[in-house]
Formats: sequence, C-alpha cells, structure tokens
Amino acid sequence: MYYRNRQSIPLEPITSQPTAGILDSDPFSLGESNPVVSCTGTGNTSCLVYSTYGVWPDRRDCTAAKAVYPTTEQELLAAVAEGVKNGQKMRVVSKYSHSIPKLVCPGGNGAGLLISTRDYNKNIVVDTNARTATVDAGVLIKDIFDYVSSYGLAFPHSPYWDGLSISGVLGTGAHGSSTWGKGSCVYEYVIAMTMVVPASAEEGYAKVINLVSGVADGDLNAAKVSLGVLGVISRVTLQLEPQFKRKVSKVRTSDSDLETQIIVNANENEFGDITWFPSLKIAIYRQDNRVPVSTKGLGTNNFTGFQHQLAIIRATTRVLEEEDEADGDARHKCETSEVQLNILCLIGEGWTNNGFLFRGYPIVGYQNSIQTSGTCNIPIARNFACAWDPSAKGEFFFQTTFSVSFADIGSFIKDVKALVALNPDSLCTLGLYNGILIRYMKKSSGAYLGEIADSVDLDFTYYRSYDATKPRLYEDTMEEIEQMMIFKYNGKPHWGKNRPVAFVNSATLYPDLPKFLQVKDRLDPQGLFSNEWTDMVLNVGGAAARLQTFGPHCALEGLCICTDDSHCAPEAGYFCRPGLVWKDARVCRLSKSGVTS
Repeated sequence: MYYRNRQSIPLEPITSQPTAGILDSDPFSLGESNPVVSCTGTGNTSCLVYSTYGVWPDRRDCTAAKAVYPTTEQELLAAVAEGVKNGQKMRVVSKYSHSIPKLVCPGGNGAGLLISTRDYNKNIVVDTNARTATVDAGVLIKDIFDYVSSYGLAFPHSPYWDGLSISGVLGTGAHGSSTWGKGSCVYEYVIAMTMVVPASAEEGYAKVINLVSGVADGDLNAAKVSLGVLGVISRVTLQLEPQFKRKVSKVRTSDSDLETQIIVNANENEFGDITWFPSLKIAIYRQDNRVPVSTKGLGTNNFTGFQHQLAIIRATTRVLEEEDEADGDARHKCETSEVQLNILCLIGEGWTNNGFLFRGYPIVGYQNSIQTSGTCNIPIARNFACAWDPSAKGEFFFQTTFSVSFADIGSFIKDVKALVALNPDSLCTLGLYNGILIRYMKKSSGAYLGEIADSVDLDFTYYRSYDATKPRLYEDTMEEIEQMMIFKYNGKPHWGKNRPVAFVNSATLYPDLPKFLQVKDRLDPQGLFSNEWTDMVLNVGGAAARLQTFGPHCALEGLCICTDDSHCAPEAGYFCRPGLVWKDARVCRLSKSGVTS
C-alpha cells in the first residue's frame, strides 16, 4: 500500500463584491487562479460564491454567512458539527466550482455555511494488491490519474475536463464516454466512501459513516450521485485497473447517416464519441480503443478548448459574435465556424503524437495522458486565461445537456435535422463552441440517481447575451430542441449543467428517487444540506412547481417556458409560438408582424 501527502496551495481571498449579473463588477483577475468564494468579514464571514462563468442562471448573487476550509477529516467533522448545532443550512463547494446551476448555494437567506474542499486534497492512498485508490474529497481527477499511473495502474473513465474534484464529479454524476464494461460514469467505480453527516447532540452533532459496496448498498447507491444533500463526502475509494494505452483517430465525414451510425460508433469503440455540426452537416467520429502497453507512442490530449488563450483574442471573438447577433447575420456565424473547424482539424485539436507535436492520427498514449485535459486553470501569465474566464470578457454561453436513450436517439437526431432543413443557419452558433459533443453512458448498476438506460449524452453550448432582455438569433430553434429532449424524449438533464427549465421533469425520471429520498431523510432529517435548488429538482414537498420563474423575458434565459408573448421579447419582434417540428413546444420566435409563422 502506498501513501502520498500532497501540499495544497491556498487561494487568497478577495474583497470586492459584484452586482448580480453584471460582469464588469466581477472580482476576477485576469490570468490568476480566482477564488470561487469571497468573504469580506472577519474569519471568513459575509461571503459571496461566484459562478466559474461569472453569472448564475438567475443572475442573482449566491451568499453565505461563513466559509470554512477544512484540511482533515477531523476539521471537516468539526465544521459540520458547528453547522448542525447552529441549525445552519450547509453546502459544499470545490476549488473551482464548475457546476452551472446553483448547487453550491447554502440558502437560508444568506445565513448558511459553506464548506470548501479546496484544501482537503492532500491524500491519495494506493493499494496495489487490491488495485484501489482512496482519495480526499478535494483531490482533482487529473491528480488521481497521474498518481496511480506511477504504480502501473489506471482509472478508466472521467469527464474530459480535468479541473474537477472527485467529490464534485460524484455529486453531479459526471462521466466520460463508453457503454463497455461498467460504462463511463465515475460512480460505477466507487467501492467505498466515508461521509460526515448530521448527528444528535449526544453524538456531538456530526459523525463519520462508512459506506462499503456489499454492505448497506442502499446508502452507497444514494451517495454515488447525491447532489450533496446527504452530507459531506470525506474520502472515496475507487476501483482501478492495470495501466493501459489507447489508440485514437478522428474521422470527419457527412452527418447523413448519423442517426444509424451513432450506436454503431458506441459498439465499435470503447471510448468513442462524436462531435456534430448540424448546420455544416458534418460529424467527426472519434475511434478510440485500448491497445497493448507495448504499442509505441507517448501521445497526449491537450484539447485546444481547455488551453490558455490570449485574452484579447477571446474578447475580440466575442465582440465579433455580438456584431453577428446585432446584424442578424447567422450565415456569417456558419462561415466563421467552418473556418474555425478547418483550423482545429488541421492542428489536431490539441492532440500530440509525442507530447509536443501533432503529426496526424492515430494518437497512441497512456490512459492518464489521453482521458482528460485542462491546463488553463493553472495561471501562467496575466494576459492568458480559460476561454470562459469572466475577466477575459470572452465566451459567455448557455449549456443544454441531456442524455437520451439508445432507443430514442435516432428519432431525436432526425428531428434536429428537420429543424435545420427548415432554417439551415439556425444552429451555426453551435459551431463556434466546438459543436455538439456526443458521448455514451451505460445503464447504472444501482445508483439511485444514475442512468436508467444505455444512453447518449448530448452537450449543446451556445451564445448567451450579457443582457438578459435580448433574444438570440434563432432563439426558437434551441428552445424547441431543449423542449423535445425534456418532454418528447424524456431526456435526463445533467445535474451540473443546464438552464432551470431543463429540470421541470427531472424528479419524474428516476424510479428509485423515493429510495434516495428515504436515505436523505434518514441521514439529514432536518434537510440542512438541501437548498432551494435541490428541493426543486428533487421535488421535495412539491417544490418542483417553483422551478419556473415567470415574468418579462423569462424564456430568453431559460427561467420559464413561454406561455405569453411577454415571456419572450415582443419589443424586439420575438413572440411565443408553437414549435416548427414538434408542435407542442412553446418557443420565442422572431415574427416582426406578430403573426404566427
């Protein structure tokens, strides 16, 4: 058994506070590793929590009375005990806080307690005989991959972005891409977990519980995807495999048969995925499988979208897109996205054959060098940042992400194609954000909030205006796609992404939700680790009825599905209308006369 104690680097708190929804007031510093929590009071009190993307979905502040930064399980236990004793709402926040919904906000009208795992990231314990790794909750997934590889071991799956903590990954059910073996969801490889949960006064207000596969499986099945409502994850034990290499190729082709090839790609490639550009009628298939460790190659994955980017270039790109929006020029977006795609294909999207240069496919490399990437969260220079860094005034976007069952995915693809046939330029905006990322997920072996069928996960990233009252070009197309996934195909929204309307049906999609809520009520009977958002998406006490917030322009931000023209932007010619392909949809469509088109 091997043990490593890793030194954490604390982030310095900052003192300025933003006005909700106004990026110019955000306290982010260009080129620096920015904190997600800023406290202005003595002893980390009077705190604001910032979205990684600068603005929360409702453009309102997330506040807390106090933040704590435990470094050990004993300190974590003391933090939870303090919160329970004081009857405070509590939520856990990671170092970078990449969830889009307000999962991290403790609620309680600003009186809540934030527990950060930023500094609880020092320990990785590897058991080479059992092929396991036990890690602190705040350890980043890239650190896990690299550390276990030094002992000839590998972890098989994770999200593609490496700046996520293991507890954050489990809290939202994050995943890679595969239906082979146990599939791509990280929670399927969890064999044990320790958590700190509320307790009685006689027990000291908090206690540590141990969840082990095969023993009280119900509690572990709840904890594998928990949204943070059961308590605080302290440590996680993951099942590993012997180290292996992968061979990756990218094949660019027409999307003409995507609806049939999408499942073929999953069956033929253990780690396959697809990037789809509907308005360009292009699909890029990732052919990705294991090869013997003896296969020559030291390839790496340093995806361009996760690399440091010169801030002025990102800001200029954003200005140009805003000009296209103002001019109503979706065709120019298509032209720009095609040029961008051609350049990315030419340089290999950040893949290298030897750690330095891209000389063409295939790429052969070790698992820890292929599965994840993401260097831009590590500061290198003041003028460089992640593309979405608020200080760069660059990308500002919505993400709509659902999983659709294998049985329904072909029909869904056809519906999207039908929308594009009606308005060929309507999805050009997706090309500016690297297209639709399509990944694969396997039916869960038991996680209560895990996948209920073999599914295809679709990530749509697209333009969001800094002004919440301004509609987007072809606003109606993405709204119709979003509503088809929600209602027509019973798609399951990614817990860590999406606009609020994506979750209007979420509580009805999981047959084991009652079992999950039973565990929740037993471990946290006062609901101290729940907030307004988790209550709504889990429909606790009928809270799902509050998911939509109706008012002027609410549909533009995904706060509601329009039922009235005022929910769109009638002053700009956008009115609430039926869908074009799926008539049951209600979308904001440009119609200058106000007459249904």
